[in-house]
Amino acid sequence: MKSNVSMIVCEHGCRHIKIENRILRRMNLSPIIIDNIAELLVKIFDFTERRREILMRNITEAAMPDFVPRDLDVDGFSDLMMQAISEHVRSERLLLCDSENIKFGMEGSFESLPVVDEQSKQLLENDMKEYMNLQVEKLSENLLNQKIAVEFLRQKQNKGQPAGRLDN
Repeated sequence: MKSNVSMIVCEHGCRHIKIENRILRRMNLSPIIIDNIAELLVKIFDFTERRREILMRNITEAAMPDFVPRDLDVDGFSDLMMQAISEHVRSERLLLCDSENIKFGMEGSFESLPVVDEQSKQLLENDMKEYMNLQVEKLSENLLNQKIAVEFLRQKQNKGQPAGRLDN
């Protein structure tokens, strides 16, 4: 199956990547992704994995002098995924628009830049216990989002390839 990838610039000046009938292999998920929804689920998995690393760093480095807690733009990423899903429903194609902190590239790649987490920064300065509770809360939410994405991918793969399996 041949991949059809093209770059589109919309009337708002956003760069969009149009991906149709893509085949991808990702980390230890190892699925063959042949549709837009599976592509988005892999992006959600990748995003949550990157976020997990940042949140873990917020915990392990909290006691270091001049440490500033960071996070990924979760709301921005969610908005971009919702726009992509809306476009998929409307036209059966995947258009991914960049934001200030999230940039999509060719071959399914994307970059999500960490931003200063102001709420965590305030808590770190004033209440270490609450700061740690917030980081654990964010990690729990992130893990749940990742598990949901992996489960949807598992169901999608089992539907298309009954003998296949996703590894955690």
